[in-house]
Amino acid sequence: MLEEFRLLEKHGFKLLPYKVVKTLNEAVATAEKMGYPVAMKVVSSEISHKTDVGGVKINIRNHIALKLAFKEIMENAKGKMVEGILIQKMARKGVELIVGGKKDPQFGYMVVLGLGGIYVEVFRDISARICPINEKDVEEMVQELKAHPLITGARGKKPINFKSLKQLLIRTCGFLKKEDIKELDLNPVVFDSKGCDIIDVRFTR
Repeated sequence: MLEEFRLLEKHGFKLLPYKVVKTLNEAVATAEKMGYPVAMKVVSSEISHKTDVGGVKINIRNHIALKLAFKEIMENAKGKMVEGILIQKMARKGVELIVGGKKDPQFGYMVVLGLGGIYVEVFRDISARICPINEKDVEEMVQELKAHPLITGARGKKPINFKSLKQLLIRTCGFLKKEDIKELDLNPVVFDSKGCDIIDVRFTR
């Protein structure tokens, strides 16, 4: 996880403040410095789906809740090799999307956009383009999604920040090629009318 975060930052991706801690005292000190609310995630190469095993706690608003969450995560991860606990600033509220990509043996690098979070495997609502892409490609990708009203504004809600989406998709294309990434998932990325927050990342090289 840390390798992924650091490589994204190297290529200009803006991430939420984060730090991996080893002890409860370090967790409390980090959260207080970062500012509540925060999220906590177990860091372990042996746990791929952290939510399924109780390795993720969100919207932690004070040190009492943090201490309970820390103990619960460690208990839930018992028997696995735990490298630490990731403390991360809570993301904005908004539309959860997945921005990803892969290296196709026939077409080369491709970028993917879809409904993200827990819904990505349920609805499989995605659109893809061969890299490089431009602003028109991004507009077409959004319109191809069944969930596009959530992105463009539905029932009086503000549309997401299209500039942030465009920049993220175009930057992702460049990242795939420069680092020769086979598969990439930025999921979820939370968008609102002002910008976006990348919450989690996975990739294989």
